[in-house]
Amino acid sequence: MNPFVIVIVLLHLSLATTVNFTQVFEWPDGMDYEWPSEESRTNALKDGTFKPEKIAPRFMAVYKTRIFLSLYKFSNIPVTLVSLPTSSASSASPKLTPFPSWNMHGERDCSKIQAARGLEVDSIGRLWVLDSGSENCNAKLWTIDLVNADHTKLIHRFSFRGWVNDLVLDQTPSSGTFAYISREDEQNIVVFSLEGNESRAVETLGVRAYSIALSPKKEPRHLYLSNFESSELYSMSVAALRNGTRTANPKLIGNWTGNHSYRMLMDNQGTIYAALWWINYISSWNTFQQFEEQRFQEDGKLDASWPFTFSLDSMGTFWMTELNETASKPKYRLLKAAVGAKSYMCEPPKTGIRNFDYSALIACLLLGLERRYHPVVNPEDEKIKKFQRAAQRWFRGNGNALSRHLFHRK
Repeated sequence: MNPFVIVIVLLHLSLATTVNFTQVFEWPDGMDYEWPSEESRTNALKDGTFKPEKIAPRFMAVYKTRIFLSLYKFSNIPVTLVSLPTSSASSASPKLTPFPSWNMHGERDCSKIQAARGLEVDSIGRLWVLDSGSENCNAKLWTIDLVNADHTKLIHRFSFRGWVNDLVLDQTPSSGTFAYISREDEQNIVVFSLEGNESRAVETLGVRAYSIALSPKKEPRHLYLSNFESSELYSMSVAALRNGTRTANPKLIGNWTGNHSYRMLMDNQGTIYAALWWINYISSWNTFQQFEEQRFQEDGKLDASWPFTFSLDSMGTFWMTELNETASKPKYRLLKAAVGAKSYMCEPPKTGIRNFDYSALIACLLLGLERRYHPVVNPEDEKIKKFQRAAQRWFRGNGNALSRHLFHRK
């Protein structure tokens, strides 16, 4: 068989292959809490302290068989941190369980969770919860030990109120554990040291970070910042943040298309996933290559300002909620897909070969066959050019690692 025909077949297969998401749960009539009693729910509906149509997932974390969601803090949303099972024997979609309990939530009680925002699970099974606080209470940072009966600990009170958004965790073997926190209304990020129990603001000259992501566990690490109300994406060295700097100079990497990012996530192979305001697809970018945005997942039916929230677990599963506000009631879905890559909190693959688009590797074959089969291949075809560029980028980013893996394995 003509080898070019084989390449064309593989090429079409690669183009047809997308991430296969399956539905786990659906809430066609909206979400609701698991209330202590029907009477308490009825009273909350009557006095206006609960409006189910206002439930809006913002951040997600996954640990073993549990999913954790933070909900946007409206005045009629009494609980902003909830849990869900990853599966259920029942045909009915589960209700949201206030986490760690109803009693740990209180709008006017500064000793309780008031407005949960960014979430992350560390390497020893602690759920970190960023709490934006309230008009009367400063922002806080909680840990909940998912291994030891959900023991809850308030680990830090910040010196400011409100406007914290997201956090990422940097667990180092020698310097301890750091949390990097974005503040949407300030040109700085907050660095928190767990061992020192202290926090400080680091000025990010001209950049108001909203969503953030941390590169995989391989030095030197970088923090990625998505500018508030701008499509700009920046990066900065983490080493200076660990060493006590008060000023950083983020470097412009590129621009997301369509809008600015409200949520970013890094996997352990160096790919960033980004959700953009009012955009019904999730973008991705392999940070080991030059900036080029790809569409990771798209749902043309969605209409919402914040249609997605998502997380990666330690088993290579990508979890995602979808919100559609086109109907009279908001509709929600929980989806999952096996993607192979894990959370950035997990160790990178030991082979050194990163996950890549198979179409790029196929493009390498096209490059090799182009001259011999020139009558078949039109080198000026835009699709061929696209795959050639992808092949060149892939070899720049993966060629050395591939060579070591193939020819120098012990």
